[in-house]
Amino acid sequence: MSGTVRLRPPSKELNPRVIGWWRVHTALTFGIPVLVLVVLGVWLSGARFWLLLPAVVLAVIGLPFTVLMPLWWYRVHRWEVTDTAVYVRTGYFWQEWRVAPMSRIQTVDTLRGPLQQGFKLATVTVTTASSKGPIKIEGLDHELAADLAQQLTETTQATPGDAT
Repeated sequence: MSGTVRLRPPSKELNPRVIGWWRVHTALTFGIPVLVLVVLGVWLSGARFWLLLPAVVLAVIGLPFTVLMPLWWYRVHRWEVTDTAVYVRTGYFWQEWRVAPMSRIQTVDTLRGPLQQGFKLATVTVTTASSKGPIKIEGLDHELAADLAQQLTETTQATPGDAT
């Protein structure tokens, strides 16, 4: 059983800049609808109450969510790569732990959206034959993500198996 890969908690934290990235992303998610409702409420006086009320409700819910949830997410999300597997723990209220043995990895990709680029962050996506879908490690420093993708590519090429 020496080659067995076991599910265990990963040890590495994401880059602390991910908190800011999540805050901006969440603020936009709540802020854009609030802004649209406020503009429409100001513009359409007959429906002002029915437009401004949901804007206020969204703002009251969105502000603490935007400030506090990224701190919680940062405490929960973890990742680790060993010679035998990729380990990831994600989730908010329902936490998911996943492990991908090197022999099962099919592709490794990196992604840097506009907000991620502003925070110098990237996402590494590890695709396997799992029906659960790819494993994503979001919130890595962009240089670390590039190095990790290179390392995973080299390790999987040197690992025997057919990745299915």
